Amino acid sequence: MIDALIAGKIYGTPKSGIGKSGADYVNAMVRVATAGGDSLMCSVIAFDEAARNGLMALGNGDGVSLSGTLTPKVYRDKNGEYRPSADMLASAVLSPYQVKRKRQAAEGGNA
Repeated sequence: MIDALIAGKIYGTPKSGIGKSGADYVNAMVRVATAGGDSLMCSVIAFDEAARNGLMALGNGDGVSLSGTLTPKVYRDKNGEYRPSADMLASAVLSPYQVKRKRQAAEGGNA
């Protein structure tokens, strides 16, 4: 596992659920651009309340930055080619919407 900070765009709609232990969680997919112009799909799960709420406020195509534990993976696509992917246990979520609110609060304005 790797402590990581990633940025990308939400792919699809985040979904909430309750685990077998009764813990609330949110799952999301994030498309992350790579240096080679390709993209990497990152499956994200969040248990922290603030991170869950941050993900649920976002929709398809929204920009997001995530901090947490990253596990690199490889999968085989429908054409039989191997592609990189990653799983992330997100501990913090930051979106442009939150940045705007935080800036307004720092300047003494209404959030």
